[in-house]
Amino acid sequence: MHNRDIDTALTYHEETKHSYDSVYHNHHFLDWDNQPRPFKLYVDLEPYSLPSTLPDSHLPALQALAPSRDEQKPQTRLTLDDLAYILFYSAGVTKRRSYPGYGEMLFRAAACTGALYHIELYVAIADLPGLPAGLYHFGPVDFALRLLRQGDYRQVLVVASGSHVALQDAPIIVVGSGTLWRNAWKYRARAYRHSFWDSGTILANLMAAASARDFPARLVVGFADTQVNTLLGLDIEREVALFLVGLGRGEPQRTALSPVEPLDLEVVPLSREEIDYPATRIIHAASALDSPEAVVGWRDTLFPMLRSVVSGMMFPLCPELYGQLPEGSLESVICKRGSARAFAHQPLSLAQLSNVLVGATQPIPTDFIEESDVRLNDIYLIVHAVADLPPGAYVFRGSEQSLELLREGDFRHQAGVLALGQDLAADASVVVFFLCDLRLILEHYGNRGYRAVQLEAGILGGRMYLAAYGQGFSATGLTFFDDDVIEFFSPHAAGKSVMFLMAMGHAAQRRR
Repeated sequence: MHNRDIDTALTYHEETKHSYDSVYHNHHFLDWDNQPRPFKLYVDLEPYSLPSTLPDSHLPALQALAPSRDEQKPQTRLTLDDLAYILFYSAGVTKRRSYPGYGEMLFRAAACTGALYHIELYVAIADLPGLPAGLYHFGPVDFALRLLRQGDYRQVLVVASGSHVALQDAPIIVVGSGTLWRNAWKYRARAYRHSFWDSGTILANLMAAASARDFPARLVVGFADTQVNTLLGLDIEREVALFLVGLGRGEPQRTALSPVEPLDLEVVPLSREEIDYPATRIIHAASALDSPEAVVGWRDTLFPMLRSVVSGMMFPLCPELYGQLPEGSLESVICKRGSARAFAHQPLSLAQLSNVLVGATQPIPTDFIEESDVRLNDIYLIVHAVADLPPGAYVFRGSEQSLELLREGDFRHQAGVLALGQDLAADASVVVFFLCDLRLILEHYGNRGYRAVQLEAGILGGRMYLAAYGQGFSATGLTFFDDDVIEFFSPHAAGKSVMFLMAMGHAAQRRR
């Protein structure tokens, strides 16, 4: 019953809040000589190289955000090319750049806090032409798979999920894990929040890539942790499973479930030494589910849809949301995407902001929310420069497809202060905050709800990245002073908690 002891999650969230004192009066420094390597490297496993020539869907990024899968449509069988495509555009290396005094830096398809890339991907697959059934680790650095277990192990994951329908006939099941120290090197105990933010940006890409290839991708957050960690052979003091995704359908398991033997595979150490932050292990253990039966019970009730009273002026989103989609394909957008380093004081159009909000809030096929119009996170905005919108503070009303004005005014300075004094939030056209009623979520889901709400915020943020770059402007994720954000949006946001922050606008021209 440790998952129901929600004081653990509330305590973790409270203790990892940013405040002026925690940011400016701490003595933490970055030990560059001990920086973790950005890749998991197995010592003795041979690589299975993935196809290097990938298909181009020619599908606009905004269109790929909509889950357009027709469950009645006959499912084309997934191929090795499809798997390579989805892995590359989810977590592959898209850019290589050299910096004086640092060396080569490899950038990935999805944004990651501090560019520390602490999320690993594994795949359990049925037989594919050119690749035998097995459990594999995905290596972005050489774009290859490494076989951890030979044979079809999808059934282990299906059972661990409480036999969730999303996995039962998926030919490929993707497992995402978090390597705790790789991000904690910079962000310390707050890195556990980042595990889900950065999983979310990968998942936003993965779902869009699956949509572009015309395959369903269904997210599962409820699973028996020990069974999944054991299957992957993880040292849970260092790395833990975070999510499962069923890719495709129409390939039920045909092998009987057999005992999973422990794996003993040597891995290259991440760095000279690792510093332990017990708070991350405590919250993860407290949000674990012990058995498939516990998973079924956890998933048994639906989260209620809550509506607050509208009291401010309403501004409908632009009605021509998808009338003139940019021509850039999802693939080109992902390869161009970065995180903005400076914004120009240049307005966005209301249509552009509308596209971001509509694209980001498309239904997420997941096990913790069954209703398509329910979200755990509420979306608040500080608008600096959007045509046809007065500058001010807003809340997004999804059911009305409108923005409610909470307070009019020029809040550029306040936005910068809320984002830890970063000019990006002051100079952007719009700053988006993801807030939630954390206690209500935890009372419903237990501590596991902390994983779910942080992950949902990361997916929403990841979709906003794609929607922004898909329309030719820029975005970046930022951190924040937790309680100050709530105070700014109160009384409307009183009692809520901040999960994530995105700033968007036109990138400023770099000075030469």
